[in-house]
Amino acid sequence: MKRPVFAANWKMNHGPSDARAFMRSFLDYYRRGGERNRTVIIFPPALTLHAVVESLKDRSDILVGVQNIYHEDKGAFTGESSAPIARDAGARLVLVGHSERRHVFGETDEESAKKCAAAFRAGLTPMLCVGETLEERERGETEAVVLRQLRAGVAGLEQEKVATMLIAYEPVWAIGTGRTATPEDAAAVHAVLREALRTLAGERGMAIPILYGGSVNRGNVAALLSAPEVDGVLVGGASLDADAWSSIVRSEPTRPVPAVAPAPLDPHP
Repeated sequence: MKRPVFAANWKMNHGPSDARAFMRSFLDYYRRGGERNRTVIIFPPALTLHAVVESLKDRSDILVGVQNIYHEDKGAFTGESSAPIARDAGARLVLVGHSERRHVFGETDEESAKKCAAAFRAGLTPMLCVGETLEERERGETEAVVLRQLRAGVAGLEQEKVATMLIAYEPVWAIGTGRTATPEDAAAVHAVLREALRTLAGERGMAIPILYGGSVNRGNVAALLSAPEVDGVLVGGASLDADAWSSIVRSEPTRPVPAVAPAPLDPHP
């Protein structure tokens, strides 16, 4: 059965003080050992990372990641953070290719590939995000877009590395809009990604967690988790409230769905 992954992307929200208060409340709700059959990840803003890591010093069951890295390991790149710096600061994962990085900051597929490679060099696990815009969806290009982004993002990586990644399907038209892909919509795209991952990572690609992201909340998370090949959720706005986030991470599918169980992520690879 599935081992669901619940990932919180705080985006540019929660400074260190708010993050500490959030973590105190959340950890009261989500006690150690209460939910052994799931993986929980928090992606805070870079300047808040240390506060979250410190709050979780006794909770290795909850992982922390960064929202972005630069593809060079060090150098004269004012304002950027490298994968080695993120790892040293306590991050274990990194978001790559998030729709806001692509569409607000103009990042390319090639940059996603460089960032995935940089993450692996530093011992970080990348979560590669893919997804189509509304216009692309209406033109019937969803499959072509997500496959292009996936293949480009892992270009040059050995199968063994690809097999340890996470993938997030986040339709751009559903992010922060209140519109959510139906479980059937998500399942269809996830099935396309799964088949591609079998080619890119061999049989181990069948166990790569594929998350859905796009206006996920406590009202729709159970139905989304019940969709075939949906191995978890990447949550934005609904992850900013400790009570709502606690409810989400304790969610169960509305019905059991047979699937290859993704291996639990090692908090200390």
